[in-house]
Amino acid sequence: MLELNIYIVDAFTKQQFKGNSAAVVPLKNWLAPDVMQSIAAENNLSETAFIRALSANQYDIRWFSPLTEIDFCGHATLAASYVIFNHLGAQGEIEFLTAKVGALLVNQHSDGRIEMSFPNQCPQVVEQVPAALLAGLSETPVQVLRNRQAYFAVMATEQDVKSLTYSSEQLKQLAPYDVVVTAKASAITKEYDFISRYFWPANGGDEDPVTGSIHAGLAPYWARQLDKSELVAYQASQRGGFLFCHLAGDRVLVSGFAVLYLKGTAYL
Repeated sequence: MLELNIYIVDAFTKQQFKGNSAAVVPLKNWLAPDVMQSIAAENNLSETAFIRALSANQYDIRWFSPLTEIDFCGHATLAASYVIFNHLGAQGEIEFLTAKVGALLVNQHSDGRIEMSFPNQCPQVVEQVPAALLAGLSETPVQVLRNRQAYFAVMATEQDVKSLTYSSEQLKQLAPYDVVVTAKASAITKEYDFISRYFWPANGGDEDPVTGSIHAGLAPYWARQLDKSELVAYQASQRGGFLFCHLAGDRVLVSGFAVLYLKGTAYL
């Protein structure tokens, strides 16, 4: 019987039961893809990250939703980094090697905040807006953009984002793309610069609690709109989470806090 350590970490939050939960499974060697997919489905969290140590500070990483392997996941990278820094003894900078988005560099600040360097994935304006996108959202966006990951539906107000409802059946038709809705923070909001919600019925679930990867696109978009390179973001899911973003050339630095919920053993 194979015994695997497993950690569940709440990412982009300082509080348990907030932010976005991810499972982290350290491996000596990759398991068969169908086995990793089965573990992710059994965990039934938005992502399970599998990490394989290449050296003390360099790891391969792969991400699985309950439905499929994912090209890029920010909150599970944060969760994996938290485990490596706090439970596997790493010090200094971590490098994750990925199949689709290149190398990801991660550092931990003195206050515990973990900063990840992502490729800039700024979206581009869409000329032909898909009918399924408009039908799938209760509010009409003022602008629609897209990057390699998702459609970006920019709303007129923060309240539009918070009150919006959606049709999973309509949004599934946009596969392989997910959908993020976003708006500038209202004038009375002082805690953050912009707000978002993220829907991914084609690839993992209905609404994702906090999505680190999409801020590699959201941050450069809002940096241009707001004319600032340091931004605080809030993802307004039921659990909610805060992300700290910094534009650095062709990289987007996304950081946040994390807290351990569970450490256990999986028996295969």
